Amino acid sequence: MCGIVGYIGREEAAPVLLDGLARLEYRGYDSAGLAVFSQQDGLKVVKAKGRLKVLADMVQGGRTIHGTVGLGHTRWATHGEPSDVNSHPQVSASGRIAVVHNGIIENYVEIKEFLQAKGIKFVSQTDTEVVAQLLEYYYEGDILDAVSKVLSRIQGAYAFGIICADCPDRLIAARKDSPLILGYGEGFHFLASDVTAVIKYTREVCYLEDGEIAVLTADKATVYDAYLQPIEKEKHHVDWEVSAAEKGGYEHFMAKEIMEEPKAFRDTISPRIHNGHVVLDNLNIDGAYLEQIDKIYIIACGSSYHVGVVAKYIMEKTLRRPVEVTLASEFRYCQPLVTQHTLAIVISQSGETIDTLAAMREARRLGARILSIVNVVGSSIARESDDVLYTWAGPEIAVATTKAYSTQLALIYLITLRFAELLGTIEQGEYDKIVAELLLIPTKMEQILNNKEAIQYFASIYFNHDSVFFIGRNIDYAIGLEGSLKLKEISYIHSEAYAAGELKHGTISLIEDGTLVVALASHTALFEKLMSNVVEVKSRGADVIGLTVESKGDEMKKTVDSAILVPDTHPMLVPSLDVIPLQLFAYYVALMRGCDIDKPRNLAKSVTVE
Repeated sequence: MCGIVGYIGREEAAPVLLDGLARLEYRGYDSAGLAVFSQQDGLKVVKAKGRLKVLADMVQGGRTIHGTVGLGHTRWATHGEPSDVNSHPQVSASGRIAVVHNGIIENYVEIKEFLQAKGIKFVSQTDTEVVAQLLEYYYEGDILDAVSKVLSRIQGAYAFGIICADCPDRLIAARKDSPLILGYGEGFHFLASDVTAVIKYTREVCYLEDGEIAVLTADKATVYDAYLQPIEKEKHHVDWEVSAAEKGGYEHFMAKEIMEEPKAFRDTISPRIHNGHVVLDNLNIDGAYLEQIDKIYIIACGSSYHVGVVAKYIMEKTLRRPVEVTLASEFRYCQPLVTQHTLAIVISQSGETIDTLAAMREARRLGARILSIVNVVGSSIARESDDVLYTWAGPEIAVATTKAYSTQLALIYLITLRFAELLGTIEQGEYDKIVAELLLIPTKMEQILNNKEAIQYFASIYFNHDSVFFIGRNIDYAIGLEGSLKLKEISYIHSEAYAAGELKHGTISLIEDGTLVVALASHTALFEKLMSNVVEVKSRGADVIGLTVESKGDEMKKTVDSAILVPDTHPMLVPSLDVIPLQLFAYYVALMRGCDIDKPRNLAKSVTVE
């Protein structure tokens, strides 16, 4: 959620800031703003509710606001409705200090009342204005000292960018529980909430840790700890291309990222399979440890949670160990049964999801070993894990995840195979068969994508439904969860996924003439049972789209109204093929309904507030 970019250098700041904010649009926002300093105009702040284009038009692409130092922000409303006044940057009463902020200040009411008692008047409803006003209250000529005092008073999560008109030769950055990076260049420096904002200008970055403060000038970046002692930061080189964060001729990022799934899947698995064996060089878990584990917890949110549901079916069958999948937002509050023999697998695309990060820290406090699956190198979850495996999906810009989901699944397969080998719970012939088939999955994904027009046709038939149900059994139910989420989050159609065997326990009462049901039957061991459920819903008037493997296609077509077929594969790997047509179906339905596909309403890419 929200986006921060700050620049200090020798070029005009406003066009650079607008470009950076444009690359952060995918994070979700409802307003945008700039604060730029020049000797002629002082600290000038421009803000606007709505899309970034509204702000860009106000300043003519940055040509009407001058200065070589500034901050930009895209806001997703938390405190106060979306409005020009509540947009960031927020400024102090004198107008000399401007602040942009991601996160939530939990004790802002207490601080606001303290400042109001001192006669300070507030103009916005935001918790961020409290920070700007408190900075001015403490400011006595040393902005770094004022920042330090403010950080000692506030509670909550934050990533701050701060500029003071009295010392416009520097920008201040600070973070706690919300991501913030620094970008290094010759004669310029950046602060940003995401690498995508700065990759056009520099590939050298560092990741601020909780409690750290940075002071940026055009020529130098200095990082301090909470005691204002300078510390050395490790720089990281970003090796993906700028084009990876651009549409490349596609109408939407989501369409581009679906088409990139075969490559992303191949990139994630190929370097980790040597001579027919799974090799996870960065995973320091051996058979002796696995023999002692009492439970595997999988902790995640959203689509990553759905990966975890798939993982439960796969891992329990293959490893013969108990696996519990828990929503990260619930984990801390359910008094989880965690011991020193518990392995917690934490899944997060961004590595910064606040609920997942907090749940991971709780699991560690209770004694669990942490293995994380993340896409962003150097992210908070990656840094705080005992072991980390990276998905090599590249940047994912669309809010609705596609290739991140697929690459997370890829790592689940690899982990499962490696653990099964160490535990001796898989026969060598079965192991070899799965590994061989795993290497074919990208090609089979491409076969599905080459026939995407068929999915588009089905979408043209069914896009005007108001309610859709996904049904499946076993691993098909787990895939249905993700298919349903994709549809609801970008098309705004009410959609739910149900275990097909539960239909008669209430859900079937919602089925009536014209209700659309997507029936997943790729888990062939339960094909007949699922088709019985299809007959049940059709007898009550449902229109049914069936999804199964090619070998069951003719049989399925006898019952359903429309059938989508995917190539046959090993039952364990079916989710990686089934999810592609479900993503395409959601995309084309949303396209036909005229929805904002890459930036669905009320949603953000990385949820960094609880």
